[in-house]
Amino acid sequence: MIQRGHILEIKRKLSQFPAVVILGPRQCGKTTLAQDLGGRYYDMETEGSSARLDAEWNEAAAGEELTIIDEAQEVPEIFKRLRGTIDADRKRNGRYLLLGSVSPSLISGVSESLAGRVAFVEMSPLSLCEPTGQTMDSLWLYGGYPDGGVLDPSLFPAWQNSYLTALTTSDLPKWGMTASAQMTRRLLQMLAAHHGQPLNASQIGQALGIDHKTVQRYIDFLEGAFLLRNLPPYYANIKKRLVKRPRIYIRDSGLLHALMRIQDMDMLYGQPWLGQSWEGFIIEQTLTVLSMKNKTATPYYFRSSDGYELDLVLDWGVERWAIEIKLTSNPSKQEIDRLNKVADMVGATQRILLCRIEEAFGNETLTVTHPEKWLQQLSS
Repeated sequence: MIQRGHILEIKRKLSQFPAVVILGPRQCGKTTLAQDLGGRYYDMETEGSSARLDAEWNEAAAGEELTIIDEAQEVPEIFKRLRGTIDADRKRNGRYLLLGSVSPSLISGVSESLAGRVAFVEMSPLSLCEPTGQTMDSLWLYGGYPDGGVLDPSLFPAWQNSYLTALTTSDLPKWGMTASAQMTRRLLQMLAAHHGQPLNASQIGQALGIDHKTVQRYIDFLEGAFLLRNLPPYYANIKKRLVKRPRIYIRDSGLLHALMRIQDMDMLYGQPWLGQSWEGFIIEQTLTVLSMKNKTATPYYFRSSDGYELDLVLDWGVERWAIEIKLTSNPSKQEIDRLNKVADMVGATQRILLCRIEEAFGNETLTVTHPEKWLQQLSS
């Protein structure tokens, strides 16, 4: 059993709030983690579970066991009932654990009925900071879904393709996605081809035969289902024209590679978009660790019209970190100098170059290090 990095944060919030909501994509390990905590378990997608929860409600509310309600967005009427039960004994914490795969619908229901009574934890697929038994390159290739290659490499990419088929034909339409399965799959493939690039909704809409507003609506939905990462641009007050469109990333690298028909590392290294794949993988790993450790920083990217850019800007409110991500194991002085120059443009206090170098080096404001060492530092 893989010890998930989110477990301590979930236990901490259960000790502070009557209810905790775990959000995250399907099959990322939410159910396994929740069941490891013990308690009464109800899966709202399983026939009879809703009726059983209704019948056992008073018994569960009076007991000391944790009540786990999986795929809670399937029964939105439950949130008002939870509010009444929680308010009847407001001082009792750690009573309910809700799991969900669709962020907007679940958060809407919770926010309307359980404001101030619930804490949120966003759970991602497996990261480099968790004991997966995989190398960094394997996790990059397969992605972080436990059944997508982490536990059995022979399942990649067949598992990813089956997962995407289930999402596009069943789950997404059930959750409210109005596009056809064929349209959703085509959209995902186009977004994969534009991975790490500024979004051009009009161009994508023309290729799909739909308007840009519809494209944006679909993208918002896919982002809410934890399939996409929308990275906004950072606006700096400098005398340069800036790119102001968000960058879109397929959040899980294994899903990206399946959409791009990658079979193995040899094929991956032969792609012209290799660097964007690596960049997206490290960005997602970084943001996963920050979420896992409840560290709050707002992520951006930065790019000027004349090509000065930062792959990731972390705004901590009181300071900013400028981060560049390179696949190289031998960073050049020119790359470091350019990082410092662009970091100055955004007023960054820390400059980080993440590459595959063996020995880290730097000074008070500059760090050149390996991604795994960087993630270990972030998680400490």
